[in-house]
Amino acid sequence: MTKRFKGSCTTILVGKAATIDGSTLIARNEDGPGPLDPEKFVVVNPEDQPKHYQSVLSPVEMDLPDHPLRYTSTPEADGSNGIWAAAGINANNVAMTATETITTNSRILGVDPLTDDGIGEEDFVVITLPYINSAREGVQRLGSLLEKYGTYETNGICFSDQDEVWYFESIAGHHWAAIRVPDDAYVIAPNRFNITEFDFNSDDTMCSTDLPELIEKYHLNPDRDQVNLRHIFGSATIKDTRYNNPRAWYGQKYFNPEFTTTPFDQDLPFICRTNKKISVEDVKFVLSSHYQNTIYDAYGSLGTEAEKKLLRPIGINRNQELHILQIRNDVPAEIAGIHWLAFGPNTFNAVVPFYANVTDTPENYKNTKPELNPNNIYWLTNIMALIGDSDFDLYEDEENIFEQNTVAACRHLQIEADQKYQAHDDIQAYLGEINNKMADLYQRNANTLLGQMLAFGEPKMNLQYQLHD
Repeated sequence: MTKRFKGSCTTILVGKAATIDGSTLIARNEDGPGPLDPEKFVVVNPEDQPKHYQSVLSPVEMDLPDHPLRYTSTPEADGSNGIWAAAGINANNVAMTATETITTNSRILGVDPLTDDGIGEEDFVVITLPYINSAREGVQRLGSLLEKYGTYETNGICFSDQDEVWYFESIAGHHWAAIRVPDDAYVIAPNRFNITEFDFNSDDTMCSTDLPELIEKYHLNPDRDQVNLRHIFGSATIKDTRYNNPRAWYGQKYFNPEFTTTPFDQDLPFICRTNKKISVEDVKFVLSSHYQNTIYDAYGSLGTEAEKKLLRPIGINRNQELHILQIRNDVPAEIAGIHWLAFGPNTFNAVVPFYANVTDTPENYKNTKPELNPNNIYWLTNIMALIGDSDFDLYEDEENIFEQNTVAACRHLQIEADQKYQAHDDIQAYLGEINNKMADLYQRNANTLLGQMLAFGEPKMNLQYQLHD
C-alpha cells in the first residue's frame, strides 16, 4: 500500500460583509506531518499546466480540459510525493485552498469505504483551480471528480470569489457536501468534520445527489429533529477535545469574547458572527496563536507544565506556510486578487500581500530547495523560529515589531501600486516588480531581526568564560 502523508491544518473563512474592507477571505495553515517540509511559491502559467495528469500517491490519471487558467500555488519543494499545490488564486480571481484533513466515523465508512486508488490532497488544486470561473463552479467540479474517482481520505476544501465563500467536505469514499458561508459570517475549521446544520433545499448548499437518501436508508442520523452533518458523518472523540475543538474555541473567543464555551465542547458552532469587522491581521493572529493569556499557552506562565502541553496550538512547529487568499471588491479586477503568504512557524513570521495577477514570483520565495539555504525565505523563517522558540520571552517584542513593521511597509507598497498600476502598459510586469520589492523588504527585515536575536541570545549561552572571571 502506498505510504501517504497527512497534515493537520487550521482554516479560517470570512464573508465579504464580515471583513473590514468588503473583501472575501479564505485562509489556512498548511501543517505538515512533521517540521521542515519545504514549500515554494510559484505561478503556473497555462503553458506549464499538464494536459495529462498522473497522481504520485495513487494510480489515478486523467486528461485535463483545454485552456487552463493561470494560477498561483505553494507546492512542495521536493516533488517526489506529488505536487501538493495547496492553495492559489486563478486568473479569474477565484481562490481555492486544499485541504483541511477532517474526521469521519465507522457508520459512513461502512456504507461508502474510502478508495485506495482515488484522488486526494496531492491532486485537488491542480485538477480543479485552473478550470473554474467562480467559487460555485469549484464546488461543482471537485464534487464531480470526487464522485467519479473516489478518495482515500476525508478533507475540507474552500473556494471563494469576489462575492461568495464556500466550504466543501468530502464524505467517505465518494460523497460530499458543501455550504456557502453567509456574507456576514466567519468560520474556524480544525481537523474534524465541521459542517453542522444543513438544508438540502437551500440555494446555498450543494451535495452528492443521493446524500439525503443515503442518510435515510442506512439510518445514519442520530438526531430526531435536525440534519447536522457533523453528527451524521463526523466525530466526537476524546482526541477532538484535545486536538481539534480547542483551536476553534480559541479563535471564536478572539472574535466573540462573550462566548461561554470551553475548549472541550464537542458542539462548538460552525457558522459564527461577530460585531467586529475582521481584518487580515486578525486572521493572521488567530492562525499564529498558542492560547495566549490562558493556562494552555506553551510559552505562558499561567498554567502548570501539564496544562501547557494539554492542547494542540494553532501556531506550531509544523506550520509550513500560511496563506490568506483575498479577493477585493473595492478595486478593479486586475489587482483584486491578493495571495498573502508566510512561510514557517507562524509565531515567528509575517504575511506578505503578493499580487496574484503576475506570471512569476520573487526568487527568494520560489527557489526553495530541500537543502537549507538561509537566503531563501522558507529556510530563513525556520531559523528565526528555532532561535525564537528557545527563549520566547526574550525575543517576543522584537518579533512583534518585525511583523508589524513588515506588514505596514508592504501595505504601503500595495497602496502606492494600487494607485499607479494603470499608468503601466504591462500591468503584470509592474505588479511582479512590486512583489519583488515586498519580498526584498521581508528579507531585509528578517535578517535584521535575526541579527537582533543573535545579539540578545549569545550573551546568555551556557558555553562562556569571561577573561575577568
